[in-house]
Parts: sequence; structure tokens; C-alpha cells
Amino acid sequence: MASPLLAVRGLRASFPTRRGLVRAVDGLDFEIAGGEVLALLGESGSGKSVTSLALMGLLPPSARVEGEIRFQGRDLRAMEPAALRALRGETLAMVFQEPMSSLNPVLSVGRQVAEALVAHGRADRRAARTRTIELFGEVGLSDPARRYDAYPHELSGGMCQRVMIAMAIACDPALLIADEPATALDVTIQKQILALIEDLRRRRGTAVLLITHDLGVVAENADRVAVMYAGRIVETAPVRDLFEAPRHPYTRGLLDSMPDLDDEEAVLHAIPGQVPDLAALPPGCAFAARCPRASERCRAEAPAMEALGPGRAAACWHPLA
Repeated sequence: MASPLLAVRGLRASFPTRRGLVRAVDGLDFEIAGGEVLALLGESGSGKSVTSLALMGLLPPSARVEGEIRFQGRDLRAMEPAALRALRGETLAMVFQEPMSSLNPVLSVGRQVAEALVAHGRADRRAARTRTIELFGEVGLSDPARRYDAYPHELSGGMCQRVMIAMAIACDPALLIADEPATALDVTIQKQILALIEDLRRRRGTAVLLITHDLGVVAENADRVAVMYAGRIVETAPVRDLFEAPRHPYTRGLLDSMPDLDDEEAVLHAIPGQVPDLAALPPGCAFAARCPRASERCRAEAPAMEALGPGRAAACWHPLA
């Protein structure tokens, strides 16, 4: 069996605050194979974006990061800063959540993409301009030659996101991390952006870590799903299996909260309570206070991930059948 493209073991990321240590990511284990799309799913505040920044080595110096991150067999956490910078944007790339705040407002968007090509030795400045215009056409920007000299404020949110994708794929990365890549866009543009990422994955063989809270996005775009809650992964499964038969009560709650557009009389359910304070996590299972199946054991002892079938696992003392 081929080695995974990305293997994460025991990843932890915490932040010291006046209220105590905030454990934003608390012991993650997951893998991504070449060409695969893994969705990291969970509510806001579950630790998804912190996970992505930890993988890229972009957390602030105050963050305390532990665990192992192996990408293409290399230990990213053991790499020198210069080597990690050379890796980022070339074989490991990221599309950030807010394109308007990720692009430099005082440089044209074309120059920003071209600089990535020059920095990684993929082209000289003249060739980088030509290649950037080609990339703009590839990601669906109209009149790409004219867009090269445009500034971020002159483009729509959807256009800026296409620029960010062009920048991310400029050097043909093996893994693309997409952090809520279409959340701030309207539904039509959102669908176009996600279709673009899928098309690029299919044509280039790029693996994707898709970070989202949107179950519809997961259903249409992912191969496998890792569900996060309060900094931990609580369930993993192939996407079809997860939607047909979730095993963790939290996953069941997320699915029940989806509106059924085919049934006008369907009742929309909500998960009671809220995500616990990550600076004061309760003993036992972090979901116990919101879980209809919780027992005394759940409140006292945290469950470990247990295999529940081919490609399936959940951290629950009372998994659903």
C-alpha cells in the first residue's frame, strides 16, 4: 500500500491566554492520499482553520504546536524555516478563507501571482507574466490579460478567489489546502469555485484538504470526511457512508440540522447548547453536555477513536448503529 501524501499524528496546537491554555487542536490523527479530497467538517470554533495553519507552519510564535506532520515523507516540523518557506506555495499550497484580506492591496493581482512563479524558480519575470495570464484563463477569469494589471479592490470577491486559486496552483502543488474557499461568495459563484477546484484536482492529480462547515459542500466534493468537535476528530468515514449512516451523535446532529428542501413539513432540528470553552474543557467527552445518548462514563472518561468498519472510526462510548 502506497504511503500517504500527508500523515498527521498527535497534532496539538494551543494558545496561552489570561483565561488559561486554549486547546484549539487536541491530538489529531489523519492521512490524505495523493489525488484524494478529505473534508475537515465542523462548527465554527472546532479547530479546523487552526489545523490548516499548523500544517502550513503559519501559526504565530505564541502558539504551542506538538505532534508530527509528514508530507511526502518529510517531517515538516523538523524543517528549517527557509526550507519550509520554499515548500509552501510550491508543493504545498493554501487558498485562504478571505481572498480580499489575503491579497496585497497595493500590488496588482497579476504581479502577486507572477512573484510566486519567480520566487520558486519556475519562470523569469517576462515568462512569469505570460504564465500568470495563462493561469488566469485556466481559472476562468474573463479577459485575463487585462486582469493582470488590476488591483484587488477592482475585482469582485469571486474574481479575487479565482486569483488566489491561480496563485495556489501556479507551481503544481501536490496538496492544496482550501479553507472555506467559497463561504463569503454567493451561491452561484460558490458552485463555480468548488467546480474549479474539483476540475483542477481531476486534471492535475492534486490532493485537497477541504475545510468547511457546509454539509452540502462535503457531499458534493469530498471522498472522505473527518468530523471535528472542540479541537478533536470525533468521526471519520467515506463521504457516502457518513451521510447514509453516521456513527457519532454529533455527526447525526449536524445532518439533522440540514433543511430538507423536498419536504415542506420537515422539522429543522438544532443541536442544543454550544461548543465548550476550549480554555476549560470538561472531563470526559467534550460533546457529552449536548448529547442525547450521554452516560456517566461519557462525562467522566474521554473516548478514543475506535474502528467501526472499513474506513470508519468514531470516538464515542455509545456509537449509533
